Amino acid sequence: MPSRPDLEITSPANPRLKQVVGLRRRRARDDAGLTVVEGFEELTLAIGAGVRPRTVFYAPELMLDADAQLALVDDARRDGVETIRVSRSAFGKMAYREGPDGFLALVPAVRRSLADLDLPDAPLLLICEGLEKPGNLGAMLRTADAAGVDAVIAVDPVTDWGNPNVVRGSKGTVFAVPVASATLGETVDWLREGGIRLVATTPDTDALHTDTDLTGGVAIAVGTEKFGLTDEALAAADARVRIPMHGAVNSLNASAAAAIVVYEAVRQRGSANR
Repeated sequence: MPSRPDLEITSPANPRLKQVVGLRRRRARDDAGLTVVEGFEELTLAIGAGVRPRTVFYAPELMLDADAQLALVDDARRDGVETIRVSRSAFGKMAYREGPDGFLALVPAVRRSLADLDLPDAPLLLICEGLEKPGNLGAMLRTADAAGVDAVIAVDPVTDWGNPNVVRGSKGTVFAVPVASATLGETVDWLREGGIRLVATTPDTDALHTDTDLTGGVAIAVGTEKFGLTDEALAAADARVRIPMHGAVNSLNASAAAAIVVYEAVRQRGSANR
């Protein structure tokens, strides 16, 4: 496909930039079916996961290595993606992170249901109930990607998968790890139909996560830092586990707790397969 000449934006007041800034609001993202990916590393990972950007904005003045990184823009242009060069000041209008590196793209929003998930036998899942902090959700996605979790499910989510801070916190892994959103009731029914055990993390149990069988099909559930999992989620669980705590507080950051239990599951599953 022949490439088309790039547009160029130098004014921070350009209407195209205002459209991008508007996507910081969830309603705008939902209406447009788009979200924002900022950063060379994040955009590279998203494209590698099969995402085709609608538009790539780039500012060579801000790039860490323009000679090498502009290849991403060239590849996108050859693929028929709209590419727009912007000035440093114009890029600063759109950027939502400190120290931008000159890459920002509009990509299709992540919208998946439980029915869209294609799971292997005996999957390892991570369930996040009611999480309100995009950074925590993003950090959990990075853990899921590193640990080989088969899917992450946001139950009754306060934030959406397309929140730019989820994308940033996940380093772009939101596009690589299978994700879905659903209500608690829908999720519990789906797990039972699939024969997947629900393991709830809570300080209110005697069972340690290291003493609980986390092999086979299992979904590890974490809740909010302030309240933990809801009573309904705890009641639906097949097992409850806690992480031993020896300090003055009885809980960890939600993403840290998820990582600890997920990696215990990875350890057990590795031992079971040897």
